[in-house]
Amino acid sequence: MSLLTSPREALAHLIGLDPASDLFVTALTHSSYAAEHGVESNERLEFLGDAVVDLVITDTIIRSFPNLNQGTGSLTRSKVVNEAALAEVASALEIGRVVRLGRGEIKNHGEQRPALLADAFEAVVAAIYLERGYGAASEFVLTYLGGALTAAAAAPDEVDPKSRLRQWSEAAGHGAPVYEVRGDGPSHATHYVAEVTIGGIIRATGQGRSKKAAEVAAAIAAWGEKHV
Repeated sequence: MSLLTSPREALAHLIGLDPASDLFVTALTHSSYAAEHGVESNERLEFLGDAVVDLVITDTIIRSFPNLNQGTGSLTRSKVVNEAALAEVASALEIGRVVRLGRGEIKNHGEQRPALLADAFEAVVAAIYLERGYGAASEFVLTYLGGALTAAAAAPDEVDPKSRLRQWSEAAGHGAPVYEVRGDGPSHATHYVAEVTIGGIIRATGQGRSKKAAEVAAAIAAWGEKHV
């Protein structure tokens, strides 16, 4: 990166957008910053980007991995399209350096939060989709997630923590695990705690920056304590 090029300009150049583009700027605007400055946040773009990423990965599974059926295809997709995976890609793109945050989020190091980074990545995908079309968005997604998709498709039967716990629980005659999640804190920095109950007994708790992350953490903890 040139000394005359800012991290924001470098990212814009990488994804083929004008750094002054309204969509690009909005994609990098967290709700905490938007609330303080009276501008639009990236939440609507994140909503669209989530669908675009899902479509790209699903379309690639159907076209490129005919050995995967609906079940193994869904499992493969879940390994690639999840908060941790998207946050890792966002970190590689250094999105945390350029996302616009409110004062409280900056103080709490929001640029490091996986949920925030994953959402920003999806918002960037939406900006590419709206400005450059599906082809460009698909190419971008597969550039950064294609390797993980190939690896996941090679071992589709390796289940995720929640599915693994459910399969064990049902086989043991306890039925499906039940998750109860509560959130604390402001909407832009909510912290979630999940309890997982099996056979009427609370088996474990987990914490995370999203409901899904908290449930996965609880499932992992319960798996380690699954002697019933």
